[in-house]
Amino acid sequence: MATKIFSSESVTEGHPDKICDAVSDAILDAILGKDPKGRVAVETLVTTGTVIVAGEVTTRTYVDVQKTVRETLRDIGYTNPEYGLDSKDCGVLTAIHEQSPDISVGVDGNKEHEQGAGDQGMMFGYACDETPQLMPLPIMLAHAITRRLSEVRKKKILPWVRPDGKSQVSVEYVDGKPKRVVTVVVAAQHDPGVPRERIEKEIIEQVVKPACGKWFTPETKYFVNGTGIFVVGGPEGDTGVTGRKIIVDTYGGMGRHGGGCFSGKDPSKVDRSGAYMARYIAKNVVASGLASRCEVQISYCIGIAKPTSVYVDTFGTGKVPDERIEALVEKNFGLKPAEIISHLQLLRPIYRKTSAYGHFGREEPEFTWEKTDKAAELRKQAGI
Repeated sequence: MATKIFSSESVTEGHPDKICDAVSDAILDAILGKDPKGRVAVETLVTTGTVIVAGEVTTRTYVDVQKTVRETLRDIGYTNPEYGLDSKDCGVLTAIHEQSPDISVGVDGNKEHEQGAGDQGMMFGYACDETPQLMPLPIMLAHAITRRLSEVRKKKILPWVRPDGKSQVSVEYVDGKPKRVVTVVVAAQHDPGVPRERIEKEIIEQVVKPACGKWFTPETKYFVNGTGIFVVGGPEGDTGVTGRKIIVDTYGGMGRHGGGCFSGKDPSKVDRSGAYMARYIAKNVVASGLASRCEVQISYCIGIAKPTSVYVDTFGTGKVPDERIEALVEKNFGLKPAEIISHLQLLRPIYRKTSAYGHFGREEPEFTWEKTDKAAELRKQAGI
């Protein structure tokens, strides 16, 4: 009997890096809502009292960046000057220019040229059968904790909770199957003067136990605010930047990552659309019963439509050889950028919602890459 422990973390929407992801994706949505053909690559940095937005945008519309930034901060909960960043009076600086023509010449589709990839790179998708969402259990529980942490703040169930927060969940696996939660770590930003004992008790009862459900046992260890105090947080405590939580955004470390972040990028950037398609493929492979674990890699060259490689690994769980699954993937899934964008309906303003609590394992209708509509056909063609 092999026993292992695997850990994953998540952060709340009020974490400095997640503020930046939210702002970048809110600007993307504002542009795509008026100009679906807009090209966007927006980066955000936040620190005490200041938001800086920079990047490349090519569009036929106008977006009020200042207004979008402030509305996003307000929605997250940065409405109090005591937090070090206030949506009403923080400084907002912008430095945005057009996309390089050296890139657009290879990406724009026309009669003579098929739409190519917006950059080179490799993207990974992963799925496994240990949760109903076909996601690894540790990252799903970590997201459940941070989502609940934001819920108890916004609904004033725990009125002393502030926007910043993190979670980390360690799960024991026996013979490759999750058995129980071993350790939970929570960092919850709070108002001054709240006793540590109260914070620990209420976080465990109102956040951790409801989020972890049956996986939380009497033997589970927990650590709440390990330093004993977490009043100074958000951008006042830690400068945030877009794209610094790529493992939180994906599979919590269970599965590989190509290195490119998602937020602030329109779907011509295969860092985003290619990773969404790779997840879509992997999830359908697992949903079909062809494997209990599946990882898919797709790689691209800038300006070229067809992928340079497609790779499938089922970690020895496949009902048919991985080479057979690769052939089924290439037969049943369009992997050129234009095909991905069309099939997954990616030219819509759907991205602000993806910026916190993971891009995968979500059941909202905007997350088209979570559908398992290809599973039955894959199973049929595989003959199992």
